[in-house]
Amino acid sequence: MALQPRIIPVLLLHKGGLYKTKQFKNPSYVGDPINAVRIFNEKQVDELLILDIDCSKENKAPNYTLIEEIVSEAFMPVGYGGGVNSLAVAKQIFQLGVEKVIINSALESNPQLLAEIAAIYGAQAVVASIDYKKSFLGGTKCYFTNGTKKSGYTPQELAQIAQKAGAGEIILNAIDRESTYQGYDINLLQQIVSSVQIPVDVSGGASSKQDFDAAKQAGASGMAAGSMFVYQRPHNAVLISYPTNHFYH
Repeated sequence: MALQPRIIPVLLLHKGGLYKTKQFKNPSYVGDPINAVRIFNEKQVDELLILDIDCSKENKAPNYTLIEEIVSEAFMPVGYGGGVNSLAVAKQIFQLGVEKVIINSALESNPQLLAEIAAIYGAQAVVASIDYKKSFLGGTKCYFTNGTKKSGYTPQELAQIAQKAGAGEIILNAIDRESTYQGYDINLLQQIVSSVQIPVDVSGGASSKQDFDAAKQAGASGMAAGSMFVYQRPHNAVLISYPTNHFYH
């Protein structure tokens, strides 16, 4: 029996608080991450992704104290990304109770790290984060370091690298769709799903159940969203939410 897709809130940490960006820029304060986790507990969230958007960009270590607080409060599996650039860092994060580490910059600088982590914790604990956007000329390129460093890789190339390196899962982040409510990039999702043998999650642009349905039909294993779960439209007032009757349960 096929696994039901997961619906995954993504929370961004910035300067120790909970923030939301648009197209990876202009962080806006949303609130306290611990309060958000408590609300998501009540709403029986499938899984939670926590991304520290400062670590790689500022070349600093993860905020282990805050990660521990979040994990100890969370009733659901937690994935963490941000500053995971060595096996020692990954070990420390797993010791805090995190179930998955999310790797982006190390995909370029140290792809061997994925294999090292997978050898100890299993491939299912290693998620490759592929951040990409379209160029003016119509091509699609990947970015590292929270969208600040352009690479020569296409998402298809990086997905192959991630799978070969030992990732057990991929999350596709469409930079130019983030917080736009335009819907997921279904065409690219289909291409990546058909080119790898590991689960593929999608992020960037979700606004409705229809977007989740489209991603599910395209083969997504998980549908991640940020703005949809922390803002109330049309005025983007802060309101932590999650589907009350799970769509696929």
